[in-house]
Amino acid sequence: MIIKNGAPPISLNSIVLFPFDDHSIPFQDGLKLNLQGSRGGHGNSPVISLGEAGEHDSQWIAFYGTVLRIGEEFWMWYLGQGPCLKWHQRVCLAKSKNGRDWEKPDLGLVRYQDSKHNNLVDMGEDLHVQACVIFHEPEAQDKNKRFKMAFETSKYSGLAVAYSPDGLIWTESSNNPVGGWFEMSGGAIVDGCYYLAGQGGRHGMGVRQLVTMASRDFEYWSEATCSGLRRGQHQPQSAGHGKNDGQQVHLGAALWNRGNVIIGFFGKWDGHPSNDRRMLTMDLGVAVSQDALHYREPIPNFPIVAAAEDGWSSKHRDALNLNFPALIQGQGFENIGDETLFWYGAWPEEAGDGVRVASWPRDRLGYFSPFDSGAWSYSKRASHFVSAPIDLEGKSAVLSVNIEGITEHSSITVELQDQSFRAIRGYEANVSKASKKGGFAQRITWNRHAVIEDIGTPVLVRINFEGLRPEDIRLYAVYLDTA
Repeated sequence: MIIKNGAPPISLNSIVLFPFDDHSIPFQDGLKLNLQGSRGGHGNSPVISLGEAGEHDSQWIAFYGTVLRIGEEFWMWYLGQGPCLKWHQRVCLAKSKNGRDWEKPDLGLVRYQDSKHNNLVDMGEDLHVQACVIFHEPEAQDKNKRFKMAFETSKYSGLAVAYSPDGLIWTESSNNPVGGWFEMSGGAIVDGCYYLAGQGGRHGMGVRQLVTMASRDFEYWSEATCSGLRRGQHQPQSAGHGKNDGQQVHLGAALWNRGNVIIGFFGKWDGHPSNDRRMLTMDLGVAVSQDALHYREPIPNFPIVAAAEDGWSSKHRDALNLNFPALIQGQGFENIGDETLFWYGAWPEEAGDGVRVASWPRDRLGYFSPFDSGAWSYSKRASHFVSAPIDLEGKSAVLSVNIEGITEHSSITVELQDQSFRAIRGYEANVSKASKKGGFAQRITWNRHAVIEDIGTPVLVRINFEGLRPEDIRLYAVYLDTA
């Protein structure tokens, strides 16, 4: 299936329509977009905690790292700082079966304080690493490059890359540094191209913004960066404007590639007019993209993960003495069971007392609900939306919805339309059958069709909100999967 939403024309076996993705759902009538903040915040304790006194991750833990699903496990590469007078973060590995309970395996690879009994991965030498974004390609022809790492290190003044057959023992590229200075937090592969999201580049803006580097082979990267998201760029600045005040995007974004849409969580840097970094606040915001280059905020300034932790054990330094939470995003999204999980940490690094996890009910980051526009409403038609055209490529598909609020007084109907917005015979709204209850993946059928057959033309998905109380409905996502 290929959705014509401005993304590269990639054939997909699964397409998800999120309410906050207005390129996949361009036509909307009588609907309000709502975003949902995470269920973390107050009382949210670390899932990976500081090591014992004297260990390599006993001073702080920075999550400028990556979480990946490896077989039946989840692996997390994070950065640990031990008792050292200088800034020296090392790459560590943790493993989990469920994303919440983590262990630090005894890898036996790297000697630290006269012992190899630790969870340090082998970087070839004892490097300071500021950030690492890791990709896993188990089908790569070169088995020694099935894991790929883009990282920042004090060894170079620019971007570096490394390769590994197992994610544990890494070999640097002989071409390092492969790019210019770049501070990153996320990455995605789109149509065979690697993209890194971060901050850096030269764009004539003296503030942090989301920019992207790209490479086709992981060795040769674009010298120029693509400017993808700015905040507050049109706001007038005072005469004393500095590099730390105002609305900025900190360290690009952690990226979640869902096929037809990329979801990004970014550092929502809100600096104080004094330009004093000690006075800034930083929640995590959300942006979406179709191409991993250009991003937009569905609801500007919405805190998808709010900095509201209790018991923040900040480790202060003279240059940056924050006394309240500020967050950093790492590369780590997963749907596990009936939950969506995202891992994050504290900023600055010295405040990092571990890695935390934010959660939502599965895929429920935001929803559509009908609204009454009052005196300005002259239409009696049902609130509804229509998707971008979807080419089924000769395949059959199953359609389901992630929805709540279905009652005897509220329901939905679903219609497939051609590109002229006319109902396709057999898939009209009045013969659709939707679940009479809510849930994560509620199947949609029609009187004569349990699945969507090959229609021979691209289809539009129209969903109507019906009943006496349609405003009770919350529609979180629509799924199309090949049958």
